Amino acid sequence: MTTSATDLTDALGAPPPAGAAPRATAVTVRDEMLSVDLSDGRTLAVPLLWYPRLWSGTAAERGRWRLIGGGEGVHWPDLDEDVSVEGLLAGRRSAESQRSLARWLAGRAQRGAA
Repeated sequence: MTTSATDLTDALGAPPPAGAAPRATAVTVRDEMLSVDLSDGRTLAVPLLWYPRLWSGTAAERGRWRLIGGGEGVHWPDLDEDVSVEGLLAGRRSAESQRSLARWLAGRAQRGAA
């Protein structure tokens, strides 16, 4: 059996334009891992500990995400967390300060969300 370029394009969709940055297409959050599927076919997987708000969230909160900027990033509204594809590709962890995270965690505890 042979597969033509047309068959592959039909199955995979049109390739992104040359030089186009990959976009997020899907997100999976497991107990210890964040995985983001990209428009170029790659899947990036990073430790959930890189993003303390995601780590601190419940499974339900982690499951409520949406793509932002046409797939340039992912937003978790319940956790007020944004992760960019650019940052994932660069291997950047959350840049939130310990002080900011502590205030956020204290606010969650007061609301009973922790």
